[in-house]
Amino acid sequence: MAEGSGYRWAEDGGRRAVRGGLRGRLDALRELIALSRTRLDGRALESAGRVLETADERFRLSGEHTVVALAGATGSGKSSLFNALAGANRSQVGPRRPTTAEPVACVWPGSRPGAEGLLHRLGVPSHRRHAPADGNSELRGLILIDLPDHDSSATEHRAQVDRMLELVDAVIWVVDPEKYADAVLHERYLRPLAGYAEVMFVVLNQVDRLPGDAADQVVDDLRRLLDEDGLALGEHGEPGAAVLALSAATGKGVGELREALGQFVAERGAVDRRLAADVDAAAERLRSVYVAQCPVGLTEQARAEFDDRLAEAVGAVATGRAAERDWLRHAERACGTPWARLRGRRRGRGSRWENPGSGVGTTDVGASRGATTGVGASRRGRPAAERAVKGQSCAGRGEAGLTGAGSGPTGTGRAGSGRTGTGRSGVRQGLVGQPGASGHLRAGGSSAGGAEPAVDGRAAARPVVEHAVRAVAGEAAHGLPAPWAQAVREAAERGAYGLPEALDKAAAAAEESLRGGPAVKPRWWTVAASLQGLLLVLQVVGVLWLLGVVTGLGDGTDWISGLSPAVLGLLGGPALTWLCRAVARGPARRYGQDAERRLRGAAAGCGRARVLEPVAAELLRYREVREQYAVASGV
Repeated sequence: MAEGSGYRWAEDGGRRAVRGGLRGRLDALRELIALSRTRLDGRALESAGRVLETADERFRLSGEHTVVALAGATGSGKSSLFNALAGANRSQVGPRRPTTAEPVACVWPGSRPGAEGLLHRLGVPSHRRHAPADGNSELRGLILIDLPDHDSSATEHRAQVDRMLELVDAVIWVVDPEKYADAVLHERYLRPLAGYAEVMFVVLNQVDRLPGDAADQVVDDLRRLLDEDGLALGEHGEPGAAVLALSAATGKGVGELREALGQFVAERGAVDRRLAADVDAAAERLRSVYVAQCPVGLTEQARAEFDDRLAEAVGAVATGRAAERDWLRHAERACGTPWARLRGRRRGRGSRWENPGSGVGTTDVGASRGATTGVGASRRGRPAAERAVKGQSCAGRGEAGLTGAGSGPTGTGRAGSGRTGTGRSGVRQGLVGQPGASGHLRAGGSSAGGAEPAVDGRAAARPVVEHAVRAVAGEAAHGLPAPWAQAVREAAERGAYGLPEALDKAAAAAEESLRGGPAVKPRWWTVAASLQGLLLVLQVVGVLWLLGVVTGLGDGTDWISGLSPAVLGLLGGPALTWLCRAVARGPARRYGQDAERRLRGAAAGCGRARVLEPVAAELLRYREVREQYAVASGV
């Protein structure tokens, strides 16, 4: 057996097991079909499935024999050539057309039996199976089939030819000087079968009818046509169809064909090459659904943009700034002068420690992102609610506008918020009421009862989430073949279902964690509060001393002893408050940034679990099938 053969003898006697590259390609094609059944239309995989069935069936049959078919047009001399190779009249020859109505077989016995199974697979009737006259060992293992005419006027004959061409191991195309350039032959058979050139012979018969050097000219023209069909041998011996010229009537050139066939059969590689060509053809048909137009996958930039959009949807920036303001407010309560705290509670004023340009009073995390996540404001400071009831708005004065509504004249009820942070790309909520998803006013405006309803931010958040999902799905699907791009988009859409609600829960959890201010109070707050208490005591002592001097209860000349502690306490308290305010900016900013980072991370986690991971799974599946396709196609 030739060293380069794709088969090896098996212990079952004559049947062979696949080895080398063909086994890997067939296994890859089988795995490719299994991975793609839920992604591709069954019709797209049908031809590949037939290739596997054909290969499995052929491998179960004899590896000792090579099936070669004689195919050609009416009057080309197929049957004459068949008889010349068989050494006797085994196939009917005559002027009636079509002459061959059924396939005729001639079997050169091999060292092991097995031809019967192949002939049964081909559908050759028992009475049409013959043995050669001379029993020439040169063609041992050859099963030669004389097919009906491919251009027969009988439709069933053409259908029989097409069926058997898919089952035989090799084909000898017999042409004659009159019809070698027939368009039907080239356009219907030779050109589409260009990938099978290694298992194909093209024989110019009836050269005895050509005078002089006309035979050489016809052969040259035939080679030119075959080259246009993609079948001719290359200049440097590249694989291609062997071209011979002969005359079955006179026997000229028949010996050369017999010798070429003997070498071809002895190599026992026709089945491998035929099935490899089948796999090539199946892979080429599937190319459009497996080969991407460009490198595919989710880039880090696309992931980062997706995370940024989700952070925008939950109002991470606004939450961080609100947390910073909360920290400052708690610091003011702890470190401010007792008189300022009392005055602040009475007047309902917000923190004076916030950025002067923000124009925002006392607020909290829930209020800061009520128009962003749909969670709404779960609690609001009373002073801000009172200002909202009075119709005050801070829109255009810094970060955002605040609108709210109290449940009564005192403003002690819950209030909604229409705030949007400076880091958001959405438009600011104005004072003009717009109908929201629930029929309420989206921001500002008055209800029929005079109260302003809480803002439902989901109408503002859902478009942001949907846009984020569409953008990341489009980026992931870019360049993918249509079926896989659709699978990626569907995975993203499935994950997006319920994502806004999950983001709302994440935002609500972040809000809950920030309630009550920082979990650990800085020690310097206690020190500052103690100093403020000490300064308050000095103020009280100084004032009482001065009152005693004025009323005559004390020494009238000792008023300086009372004025000094009073002035120290009066000036020291605001000075300490200013110092604490300067010291608090940095920690407050870090606290806000940490709150923003946690909420951003929670939103990114929701998006990753619901959208990015399913999309990544689809991309991974595509990479797997792409690798299997590369193996199956022999790349």
